[in-house]
Order: sequence, then C-alpha cells, then structure tokens
Amino acid sequence: MILPRPPPVFWISRALLGLALVSAVALAAAPLLEKRHLFEERTDGFISYRIPCLVVSAKGTVLVFCEARKYSGLDWGEIEIHQRRSTDGGRTFDRARQVAHLGPRLPRNPANADQPPGKVIGGRNEQTVNNPVAIADRDGTVHLIYCVEYMRTFYARSTDDGLTWSQPADITATADRFRLEWPWRVIASGPGHGSQLRNGRLVVPVWLAKAEGGAHGNAVVATIFSDDRGGTWQRGEIAVANTTATPGTSESTLAQLSDGRVMLVARNHAGSHRKVVVFSHDGATGWSRPEFADALLEPICQASLFSYEDPAAPGKTRLLFSGPDSLERADGKAAPGSRRDRKNLSVKLSYDDGRTWLVTRALEPGPSAYSDLAVLPDGTMLCFYESGRPGATRPNSTRTDWPYARLTFARFNLDWLTAGHE
Repeated sequence: MILPRPPPVFWISRALLGLALVSAVALAAAPLLEKRHLFEERTDGFISYRIPCLVVSAKGTVLVFCEARKYSGLDWGEIEIHQRRSTDGGRTFDRARQVAHLGPRLPRNPANADQPPGKVIGGRNEQTVNNPVAIADRDGTVHLIYCVEYMRTFYARSTDDGLTWSQPADITATADRFRLEWPWRVIASGPGHGSQLRNGRLVVPVWLAKAEGGAHGNAVVATIFSDDRGGTWQRGEIAVANTTATPGTSESTLAQLSDGRVMLVARNHAGSHRKVVVFSHDGATGWSRPEFADALLEPICQASLFSYEDPAAPGKTRLLFSGPDSLERADGKAAPGSRRDRKNLSVKLSYDDGRTWLVTRALEPGPSAYSDLAVLPDGTMLCFYESGRPGATRPNSTRTDWPYARLTFARFNLDWLTAGHE
C-alpha cells in the first residue's frame, strides 16, 4: 500500500524563511533617519542645555552628556554635567542625572573675574563645570574628562556603562606642564568625544587660552593623552598655534585614520572660513603644518570627527564629519573671520581619510550648532546636536533663528546618508 506523500512543509518553510531574509535585508538597507529631543531649554530647573558629548560603549550602550546651565545660557555660571543612557541603541533613554563633580565646590576662575565690567559672566558663588569629553575604551571602560571653572581638569571612569562613576581625580598638573610654553589662564577639553588609538592610547583634544581680550582670548590647541587606560595623563605638543594665519583657534576634534595617523580639525577665525587641519603619527607629537580643508566650512563653531570600520565591509574605513554647513549671516555683517549664523547642521562622508568629502547630507537644515558623532556596533550612525527654533529671537539681540533650544539625538544609516548611492 502506497501512502500519500505528505505536504512539503520543510520546503514551504525554507521558502518562507528565504522571503523573510530577503525582507529583512531590504528593511535593513532602507534609509533610516530618526530624531528625538533629549534635553529642552527651560525644563527641570535649567535655563539651557548645551555642549553635546556622545559615546557608544564596548557593550553598545549609548551615553550622552551635556552642560546643564542653571540660570542663563552663557558659558560661565552655575553649570552641571548631565548624562542620559540608552541600552537599546538610542531608541529610548533613562532620565537625566548629574554625573560630574558632586564633591566640594571650587572658587571662580580669576580669568573671568578679572574681565572688564560687563564681561564677567555668572555670580560670585556660582560654579562652572564644563566641556565633557568621553572615550569608550575597547576593554569596556568609559573614560570622562571635564573641567571646572575653565581652570581645573578632572578625570573619572565607569566600568558599568555609565551606571556609576569613580571619584574624580584632579589631573590639572598635566595641563600645568604647558605653562612654561604657553601661560594659559583658561583651559577647556574638546568638547565632544575623545579617541582611543589602535595601540590603546587615549587622546583628548584641549585648548588653552591666555584670556586676553576676553576670557577665551588668545588660545592654542593641543592634546593630553594616557597610555595606561587613564591611570596617568601626559601633555602632547601644541598642535595649532594662534597666529595671523590661524587666528582664534579653539575647540577641536580628532580621529585616527586608516593609515594610523591622527587627524585633528580645529575651529578658527581665519578669513578663509575653513577648518584648520593638522596630522600626527601618535596624536601627541610631530604635528604637521596647519592647512585649511576646502570642503569643511568654518562658520566659527565646534564640529565633530569620527572614523569607523563598516561592520558590513570589514577593512573598509569611513570618516564622518558633522558641523553647520553654512557661511550665511542674516544681519549682513559678514566681514572675513566674523562668526556666521549657526544652521544647516550636516554630516559629511569621506572614503579616503579626509582628502575628499564626496557626500554631504543636511541633518538639521534650520538653526543648529554643536554636535558629536558615534556609530553603533551594527553600523547605525548617531549624532547628538544642538538644534533651535526658526524665527526665535536670540536674547538681547535682533538676530533670529536661536540654535540652542534643545539637544537632539539622531539615528541614521549609510543608505540615508548617501541617498542610496553607496
């Protein structure tokens, strides 16, 4: 007796599985852009939130940091460092909390108090905790550098993806080693993320100012670094001096390129309105002669640089850059070297270590300013940035398009960035 053949359940399942896999691949390749506001001005007892910092830990936890400015949006005053944390790739975040400098308060920096009448920022008893810089170590540690009163530098670490932080260690002595060469009165780290080089070295960009002509005036750019996972810190060489060719240097960002060199990009006031770029073999010494990057516009604003290897194409390194991509100024006062309106925050992509930038995509066409970049283990790109309200008036000014209303977090993929032309 011949029994009837059973239905081809196995083959049907394989066919369905194949369709599911095809659908999954198609879905993964679809353009992705998601945004959410993580901090809003005039909420939770703070007037303003500024200065974004972003890292992804070795376990894939997303950590964002910022300055929570209590009484005003100005750079000096009662300011805390706040953190939010995500364990699902940035889809949701926990509540914000203060994470830096919870101990004894420190006195004000005399460089601010010595400014002419009308230039002193903040009250006598206020404390500025400023410029968070985080580094996600491959061993799972997250390192955090920050400053107090633009005068003291501190280091803390987390071994549980930002749930808890060590007691901060005062590492100002590292910055003091610059004083014989450059007698600074104001120091600031980054801001934004720092970098871990392939040999394990931790590198943090800093700028050091003599406070001439203003609390942040006459500054140079350099790096500090650690070769023992944050145990001790050393100073590097001055990377970009304040000269007639590169005036007004300050905030910088860096990344290691595919050939091992470290590329540093610095803010400046040069009339060309282009970012200043220098290179080093180790992120600390032997910096190249400064040059201007034609494709990287300089509205006189902080920017971010991030190098990563595409998990879908091992061995293929890409370099990302984010910053306001505009030189317009609404009030018409556009003298060479003067600040431009901060808007049209864009992400650029280079396939050749920054020699050319073939892709530029606007992430926030309206008012927008500081930003920081990171990449998830699956290749999804992240940007944490300042965004504003079109038409809003800047306090005590006739200029419009206030770019500091909120801090926005964006998730996007390569297909969105390249518009499908990768």
